[in-house]
Amino acid sequence: MMAGSAAATFTGVSAGTAHAAVPASPGVTYTNNIAEQRADPHIWKHTDGFYYFTATVPAYDRIVLRRATTIQGLSSATETTIWTKHASGAMGAHIWAPEIHFIDGKWYIYFAAGDANNIWKIRPYVLECTAANPITGAWAEKGRIALPLDTFSLDATTFVVNSTRYLSWAQNDPAVGSGTNIYIAQMSSPWTITGTPVMLSRPTASWETAGGQTVNEGPAVIQRNGKVFMTFSASATDANYCMGMLTASASANLLSASSWAKSAGPVFASNAATSQYGPGHNQFTVSEDGKSDILVYHDRSYKDISGDPLNDPNRRTRVQKIYWKADGTPDFGIPVADGLTPIRLSSYNFPDRFIRHWEFRAKTEPNVSPLADSQFRVVTGLAGSGTVSLESANFPGYFLRHKNFEVWVEKNDGTATFRSDASFTARAGLADSAGVSYESYNFPGRYIRHYEYLLQVQALSTATDRADATFYTQ
Repeated sequence: MMAGSAAATFTGVSAGTAHAAVPASPGVTYTNNIAEQRADPHIWKHTDGFYYFTATVPAYDRIVLRRATTIQGLSSATETTIWTKHASGAMGAHIWAPEIHFIDGKWYIYFAAGDANNIWKIRPYVLECTAANPITGAWAEKGRIALPLDTFSLDATTFVVNSTRYLSWAQNDPAVGSGTNIYIAQMSSPWTITGTPVMLSRPTASWETAGGQTVNEGPAVIQRNGKVFMTFSASATDANYCMGMLTASASANLLSASSWAKSAGPVFASNAATSQYGPGHNQFTVSEDGKSDILVYHDRSYKDISGDPLNDPNRRTRVQKIYWKADGTPDFGIPVADGLTPIRLSSYNFPDRFIRHWEFRAKTEPNVSPLADSQFRVVTGLAGSGTVSLESANFPGYFLRHKNFEVWVEKNDGTATFRSDASFTARAGLADSAGVSYESYNFPGRYIRHYEYLLQVQALSTATDRADATFYTQ
């Protein structure tokens, strides 16, 4: 899947007048969670204007499907069971990780299933639907994906690079060791691989083997900037669960393990501050306007699990926007807190700079790391009266507030003064109405602006002042 935002471009004729065009990937927000007790989520944006959503259900006994015209709409969309496990034999247990794809005019669902008589004999299978609407259409079993090695195998996904279709999946090879590795093969049909599979990754690092499990699973692919990024999940399915990433050039031989480089550590992991644990088994989709890449994943809201994590039903489906670094690689940030997802605010006249906090002082800076330092939730103003407050993504309960007319990120102390200092009226951008400017609630006429890259709350009089007080949401 290819999607997403381009870097902001400049307009103007000199350094004094240069400013950013409206970002190609404007801000987009959702309210998590999208679906409770739905793990291993997959959302497909189709050309018919609908998003199609499927996921693992806690009973592990069926495949469900729902659709809506928006990602948020999936939360309340009617859910239909389109296939149920067999009463005996193959496909009779552990129905896991369904994915829905549209290939050559037909719908396909890839899923893993055990045997009713051997629930851990898990293998990948495919369903096909020729109807326009896969929820009401009939599904035919195309059978098992035949892999050369007849061992524990799951999490099949499919993608196309340079007109060639590939399958990637997780599988155990006793000759390699315990646990599961990531494999890739070319496809000759939507349910058939061709050639010899290639192992791309095996779990060897501590972040891939935490919790007593050696796991690489759940591959998912996003393409951008001439690169192929394959995320995967690692470690036990509790709070240790996390995402790693493999990267290859789109022009390389993807069937050669040497074409892929693995991330040195997880690219997405548990975050105690936001109460998100075990994020993973992700997929990708795009925003309603097609301008932003969206990460789809599951996690839990608590760390401690009683018994086998696979018997805990409370993994839930979540989404959040993906941002792209200057070097063209994705930055997933942190799994954000429940509720409204955050945005970033880029400077109108310095488009590579974003509002961020650094040692709790608010400033503008390029190439922000960690990403979450530059993410804020725009919530109902603490002072009310039609105002907004900007809550830190990685320090929930901390807000942008002014004191001595300097802007800081501080914890809400519950006082009336704090509520007033942390509340602003969102105005159309003073230098560009497509942007936004934030007027102080308790000092009307003063706006958040950057001055020598530090944020202040000041009265404005010149065109430069107004430019410094204008930001774009991203």
